[in-house]
Amino acid sequence: MKPDTRLIDSGREQKWTQGGVNPVLQRASTVVFDSVKDMKHATAKRAGDTLFYGRRGTTTTFALSQAMTELEGGAGCALYPCGTAAITSALLSFLKQGDHLLMVDTAYEPTRAFCDNMLKNLGIETTYYDPLIGSDIKTLIQPNTKVLFLESPGSNTMEIQDVPTLSKIAHQHDITVILDNTWGSGLLFKPFDYGVDISVQAATKYIVGHSDAMLGTATANEKHWPTLRENSYLLGQCAAPDDCYMALRGIRTLSVRMKQHQDSALKVAHWLKEQAIVKTVFHPAFEECPGHEFYKRDFSGSNGLFSFVVNCDDEAKIVAMLDSMQHFKMGFSWGGFESLILPVNGLDRLRTAKPWTESNRLIRVHIGLEDVDDLISDLAQGLAKLA
Repeated sequence: MKPDTRLIDSGREQKWTQGGVNPVLQRASTVVFDSVKDMKHATAKRAGDTLFYGRRGTTTTFALSQAMTELEGGAGCALYPCGTAAITSALLSFLKQGDHLLMVDTAYEPTRAFCDNMLKNLGIETTYYDPLIGSDIKTLIQPNTKVLFLESPGSNTMEIQDVPTLSKIAHQHDITVILDNTWGSGLLFKPFDYGVDISVQAATKYIVGHSDAMLGTATANEKHWPTLRENSYLLGQCAAPDDCYMALRGIRTLSVRMKQHQDSALKVAHWLKEQAIVKTVFHPAFEECPGHEFYKRDFSGSNGLFSFVVNCDDEAKIVAMLDSMQHFKMGFSWGGFESLILPVNGLDRLRTAKPWTESNRLIRVHIGLEDVDDLISDLAQGLAKLA
């Protein structure tokens, strides 16, 4: 099937839909059995898509797991109550006391906090590396290095990583490769074609697509799926059927939404490049974006999230701009139908392998599905307050 058809068809087997168009919303904690034989059968098959106990899943969660597996191309998908839970569970599934983790320096802030606090307390050492390190990653590998964590593009500053090169070197040292693929969504970047072992997403973002559910996913290849599945279960991770139902609904329109996000974001990004008050635009599709050559090689398109630096470090003017926005709202997320704007703070604190030395303010935007001319007008009046 072509990608757009697969998005419509995935996770819609008759056993999930029971004759309807959409998979049935099944809420359940306790599953009851008519006989000891049935109970033994469910127990033996509990790691699959057989009803056993609510935490193992319902038909709704089985349908979403199947759909995400087909979207990303792995062997199985575990579901979590949020993206951070997916990240932390994936890390805990493949790390133990005394292990060493290589973490990309641009990592999502909660990921970094987890490494610096919980993993440290568990006796797991983290080394942060430059996202553009490429083949030099081998210089940081230690005998006890067990996981290489990627995020491409990087949070806020949008560096695109050379995923196949990093994965190849990691596998030469028997290191598990985990990728935060939330920006790529499984539609724009196919992780398992480039050597990734586990692809994590905050499905809260583009998969759900409507800013009304928290959800995380981790899709694994055949080698790593049994370990991820069972360790996530031992950690008590599961997702609510109602949230899974909304994610299944979101998947059906993922392609058409992404095309509109991409088209509008590119128009806004090109407009921003022409503004005197804007110093730099970090959009993966632009040549000046660090790692653009890897985006051009590996990605099939872009979405609505990018960032830019303004020629201003006056906090009062930044606040005046943000407070004046009408269509852009401030919020700690992205991937929904609405446009968002966020001042990025603390990059000098959050970057250690390759320090952030830019003194001017970085602004991150998510371009939603509003009319692009309205969005540009809103940005124009906001940027005027910086001049």
